[in-house]
Amino acid sequence: MPNIRTRLLVVLVVLFGSLTMAGLPSASAATTVPDSLWFDGSTLTVQNGRFVDGDGREVVLRGYNVSGETKLEENSGLPFASVADARKSATALRALGGGNSVRFLLSWAYAEPTRGTVDTAYLAAATDQMRAFLDAGIRVYPDFHQDLYSRYLFNSGSWYTGDGAPKWAVALGGYPQESCGICLFWGQNITQNQAVTKAQYDFWHNTYGLQDSFLDTAQKTMAYVQQHLNDAEFAGVVGFDPYNEPYAGSYDSGQTSRTWEQNLLWPFYQKFRARMDAAGWQDKPALVEPNLFWNSNISSQKQEGGLLDAGTLGLRYVFNTHFYDQKAISGILMWGNASDGQYATDFGAVRDRAAAAGTAAVVSEFGQPLSGSVSGKAPTVDKAMYQALDSRLPGSSWWSDPAASGPVLSGNQWQWDIYNGRHHELMNDNPDKVQTSGDGWNDEDLSVVRLDDSGTVTLRQDARLLDRVYPSATAGTTLAFTYEDRSRDGSTTLTWNPVPSSLPNVSQLVGSGQYGLLVWRSGSGSAPTELHLPASFPTATTTVVSDLGTVYGPPAYSASAPVAAAPEPGGTGSRRLLLTDSDSGVLHYALVTNGATSPSASLLAAAKSELASWAASHF
Repeated sequence: MPNIRTRLLVVLVVLFGSLTMAGLPSASAATTVPDSLWFDGSTLTVQNGRFVDGDGREVVLRGYNVSGETKLEENSGLPFASVADARKSATALRALGGGNSVRFLLSWAYAEPTRGTVDTAYLAAATDQMRAFLDAGIRVYPDFHQDLYSRYLFNSGSWYTGDGAPKWAVALGGYPQESCGICLFWGQNITQNQAVTKAQYDFWHNTYGLQDSFLDTAQKTMAYVQQHLNDAEFAGVVGFDPYNEPYAGSYDSGQTSRTWEQNLLWPFYQKFRARMDAAGWQDKPALVEPNLFWNSNISSQKQEGGLLDAGTLGLRYVFNTHFYDQKAISGILMWGNASDGQYATDFGAVRDRAAAAGTAAVVSEFGQPLSGSVSGKAPTVDKAMYQALDSRLPGSSWWSDPAASGPVLSGNQWQWDIYNGRHHELMNDNPDKVQTSGDGWNDEDLSVVRLDDSGTVTLRQDARLLDRVYPSATAGTTLAFTYEDRSRDGSTTLTWNPVPSSLPNVSQLVGSGQYGLLVWRSGSGSAPTELHLPASFPTATTTVVSDLGTVYGPPAYSASAPVAAAPEPGGTGSRRLLLTDSDSGVLHYALVTNGATSPSASLLAAAKSELASWAASHF
């Protein structure tokens, strides 16, 4: 294990380790925040079903997948063409997208192009790009990504392609000519393309020693990353996602999805866990995914699973799943748009499964296409997914039963690809099939960003949807949280959680603005509770109503300010709200809104009185 650095080194890395993006504010004021309120150099652990930092605070990870570019050949299996692009992307992800974490994709094919030999040049380039995000104060968890097992299963004239396994791994199998038959979506290859199903089957049965080779390469990759990041940087690495969207390929006679998980998938994760330990990742969890169809919202796809027979996962594993609304993506099975509470049940199942497994949960992929015939559903589908991450309740019932809100889920939207619409990918090495549009892969288009003609990172979705208030670190136990983003569907403002008329002063204070409300019970630590402040919440015009104090325009942090604002780590110009209490086991609440303009002291006092009565009656 690396030696522990001093707090001063951590601060210097955070302050000076990243570039400031042109046009974004600097974070020079960050020096007014004491070292203990910065990223403290601690590794996240899992306690009581939540991520916990070194100060004992519950941490929520929010951000994006970086990046689908790893699936492509044009940048040699790396997310970015250069470290400079990675830095630009990291700064924008923090400042424009409000993210504090990324799922960072890696390629087995490029890590082990020749069997038994890792490409250290590839690992060095990937680690350098990963460091760009760590230097921006963004936590990272790598993922050895695969879709449809490998691009080398597909021929040059195919309608589809894949990514993941190296060419040598495919050559061993002598797989049949790939064909999906009548497939409207690339994902149908998972179950209908015999080349894909047979190759996946071989991997899970360790035919030709494929799984052993993968595990060897994973261990060497993790050891390289651990050895080439300094202590503060490595502390920002959350854990490792061993395998993207696992599926059996085909089941053995008498085998079910559940027994496949029990007899093949879970033992693989235990082997991967041992490789993590051997590589110096003992203190970091494996973020393990169940059978990818366990939580499908199409009944014909849904399969029993969710690692039901793995027992209590505990501190060593995190329950890691994806969710896409297949009905919405189909364009046939869901008419109209998503609405308030659309995914409360689906994401509630994620919370329940993680709780039963005794661990934290993360929804490491979610999203909706941003072009094509179903793109019009994206504003409501994505809003409903973020709503379900924040709380297991619809907005219509949140205020009346907030204690049922459940833990705030960590999640990473698919995806953050600054090259969206600017790719030059030879699909399956075919020079006559150059992919330039969207994500450059199987006609997908889900990236929330792109580069404009001047090379500036710009959002492709409503900033009100993406850059959100969320409790990034709660000093104690989160009891309830909600955020009304007021994002737009065309010219329509989507308001799914209005302040009820029973709280007239709170309603007046919020007006038509955005608001977030956190309720928590304080812990024994001294570090503050932190909420991310979006760019739409300028410090000078942000209103906070809390039992800890009421303020319009929170002051810069000082030891005497229980409600204050400060830059977030990494020098990206993003900000956070700091709420400091000096007690333990006490109920606290905090409303943060950008809807008020110079509210009077009497209105603030009246809103505080309403919220105090509301909190006392519901918790």
